Amino acid sequence: MAATESHYVLPLPAFDRPVKLLIVVAPYYRDIADNMITGAKATAEKVGASVDIIEVPGALEIPTAIGMAERMADYDGYVALGCVIRGETTHYDTVCNDSSRGLTLLGLQGLCIGNGILTVENRPQAEVRADPADQDKGGGAAAAALHLVALSRKWATRTKGIGFRPAGEEIRIAGETEGPSRA
Repeated sequence: MAATESHYVLPLPAFDRPVKLLIVVAPYYRDIADNMITGAKATAEKVGASVDIIEVPGALEIPTAIGMAERMADYDGYVALGCVIRGETTHYDTVCNDSSRGLTLLGLQGLCIGNGILTVENRPQAEVRADPADQDKGGGAAAAALHLVALSRKWATRTKGIGFRPAGEEIRIAGETEGPSRA
């Protein structure tokens, strides 16, 4: 039974400079969204991260808003929050699949995104998952974004270079040394 399962949770990362997160929330189910926001904000506060919040009409607009923010604003990471409850039509499948696919594609481009879009069968499942005192999926999404920000910062100074030489490697010509490679 899932209720008795225990899961390992990574400790939150530490940061040597401020982190700025954008929470993008689709408040279609306002009470569920508010609980998820509460959890996400509490997790961000634990590491001293600042948080801005914007609302979009639905889960399908979350990836678009994050993509726009990445191009036009200055955030280290993003937290996607929303809830999709199965209904009587296949719209549920479209919203779940396409919002997830959009976030995944943005993540593969290097954006640090925690996906907290709940995809559930019924309201009670959503309430348990959104509750900060229970499963706290909003807090979990913020934690995921923070872990990705930490990885991004860890690897930010590393470059793989372009062409045949790593960036900054000196060129050696017949025993002489020139400045850093410009290739």
